[in-house]
Amino acid sequence: METEAKLDYERLYESLYERLQSPLAAFYQREQQLADRICFVQPLSADEVVELSWADVGRQIRSIAAYLRSLELEPGSNIALLSANTAWWIMADIAIWMAGHCSVPLFPVLGAASIRRILEHSEAKLIFVGKLADWDAMRVGVPDDIPMICLPLAPHSARAQLARWEDIIESTPPLTESPDVNIEDVATIIYTSGTTGMPKGVMHSFRNMAAVGTLAGEMYEVSRDDRKLSYLPLAHVAERAAVEVNQLYYGYTVFFNHSLETFADDLRRARPTIFFAVPRIWTKLQQRVLEKLDAVRLQHLLEDPATSESTRCALLGALGLDELRIGISGAAPLSTSLINWFKELGIDILEGYAMSENFAYGYTTRSGMARTGYVGTPCPYVESRLSDKGEVLLKSPATMLGYFKEAQLTADAFDKEGFLRTGDKGDIDSDGRLRITGRLKEIFKTSKGKFVAPAPIEDQLLRNLWLEHACVVGAGLPQAMALVVLSEAGREQLSTEELANSLTQTLNQVNQSIDKHENLSHIVVVNSSWDIASGLMTPTLKIKRAVLESRYQERIEQWSSCRSLVIFEQAC
Repeated sequence: METEAKLDYERLYESLYERLQSPLAAFYQREQQLADRICFVQPLSADEVVELSWADVGRQIRSIAAYLRSLELEPGSNIALLSANTAWWIMADIAIWMAGHCSVPLFPVLGAASIRRILEHSEAKLIFVGKLADWDAMRVGVPDDIPMICLPLAPHSARAQLARWEDIIESTPPLTESPDVNIEDVATIIYTSGTTGMPKGVMHSFRNMAAVGTLAGEMYEVSRDDRKLSYLPLAHVAERAAVEVNQLYYGYTVFFNHSLETFADDLRRARPTIFFAVPRIWTKLQQRVLEKLDAVRLQHLLEDPATSESTRCALLGALGLDELRIGISGAAPLSTSLINWFKELGIDILEGYAMSENFAYGYTTRSGMARTGYVGTPCPYVESRLSDKGEVLLKSPATMLGYFKEAQLTADAFDKEGFLRTGDKGDIDSDGRLRITGRLKEIFKTSKGKFVAPAPIEDQLLRNLWLEHACVVGAGLPQAMALVVLSEAGREQLSTEELANSLTQTLNQVNQSIDKHENLSHIVVVNSSWDIASGLMTPTLKIKRAVLESRYQERIEQWSSCRSLVIFEQAC
C-alpha cells in the first residue's frame, strides 16, 4: 500500500512537470500579452509614485541582462541582491536569470559581518545594491573585489560611488532574443534567517519556483485582476513566492511600500485583494483600529444589527482591506484571539506552514476548513507524514536541491525515503489538518525531568491583546516561566496595576488549560524591545530563542524565586 502511494505521487509529479514552464518563460508571456497593463506601482517618495507597465519592465530587464552578459562572467555565477523591496529588486532578479546566472538575495537589515559571510560563502561575483537604511555601515561588509551596481532609490552615497542602473539602461541596447533556462538548474540560493546560527544557503531550481508559482495560483484562484502589496523582505522565501514568482505566472499588479511611516497610505493605495502578513503585521492592524475605537465600543457596534455592516465597511476601508478576498498569515503562529477578532470584521485569515527549504509551499488553510490552532491541510502535490518522534516530514515538487556547499547538512535534512525533516513536532487530525506543537530542538526539560514544548503555551499567552511577544523558558528550573513584551497599546493604555491584573488572569487561564508539569510559575514583563536591531529577532520577525535565553539567563533563576505571579523587570 505504501509503495502504491509513493508511485501515485511520482506519477503526479511527472504529470505536473510536463506542464510547467520556467519563471523566465512565464515572464516572456506576460511581457507580450500584458504589455500595456500596469506591472508595478512604485513609490519614489511619500508623495510620488511611478507606474511601470510590463513593456517598461521588459525593456529595463533586457538592458540589464545585456550588460551582465557583457561582463563575461562564468555561466551560472552567483549574483547578490541587497535592497529593500522595490520594483527594481524583482527586475534585477529576472535580469540575472536572463543573463544565465543565479540570484542570491540578502536581507536588507543585515550587519556588515553577516553580509561578508554570505557573500564569501556564496562566492558572489557581483552585487546589486538598492534601497537601504544604512548603506555606509553595510558597505564595509562587501569585499573590495566584488563589482557593484546601484539600483534606483539607493542611498545618495551609493549612487555617487557605483555604476547606476539608469546609466546602464541608457547606454546598453536591450537583448532582442528571449533565452530560456534549463528548468532544473539552480535559480536562487536563499540564506535562512538564522534563528539557530550561521544561515544556510538553500538552493532552489527554476522547476521548484515554477511548481509553486503555478500551483499556489491555482489553489487561490489568482488572476491578473488581483492586487498585492509587497512590504515583507523579498529576500525571504514567503514574500518571494507570494509576490514575485506568483506574479510571473498570473500577471497581477504589485504595489510597493515606501516606508514604515507610509505603510497605512501604501496599503490603502494598493487595496490588495490578496494580503500576506506575518502575525506582527496583523497585530499592528488590530492596534490601529483599537487606537481609534476601544474594544468595548467596537464589540457593541459589531453586535448591533443596525450598525454592524456599516462599521465593518468603514473599518476595512480605513485599513485598505475593503476588497480583500484572501488574507494569509505565516512565518510564525498567529494567536487564536487575533484570528477570531479579524473574523468578526469579516476577514478569514488563512494560516499556512512551510519553510525556506520547500519554497514556502507546505500546508495551508482552505476557506471553511479552519480549526483553531491548526495550519491547514497539505497543499496540492505535498506528501506529509509524522516520524516516530512526531516530527513533521514533507515531500513536494518544491523541495530544495540542498544546502550550498554543505553536503553533510543536506544529507541530514532528509530521511531515508527522501522526506524533508522540518524539525517541527506536530499532530494531524482526522481531516488531515496539522497542528505544530513545537520545535524538536526547542522542547526543554525542567529540573523535575518533565518536557515542556514552549510554542503552544506562547500561542495561548498571546491571546492577551496587551502582549506583543512571548518566550517560555525554564530548562533546568523546577517550573517554566514566560518572558513577555508589552504591545504598544499595553504600554500606553494600562497602568501597572491593570496590567498585573490582566496578566495574572491570563496566567491562571493558561495554567488551567495545559498539563500540570507545563504550568508557568511567573510572567515577567521585560523592559527592552525585541526587534531585529537588538539581535533578538530574525529579519522575518521570529524570536531568537537561544539568544533571548542567554540574555536573560542570569536573572531567570532570580525571577523563579519571586513570590509575585507577575514581575515587572524595571521593579526588580
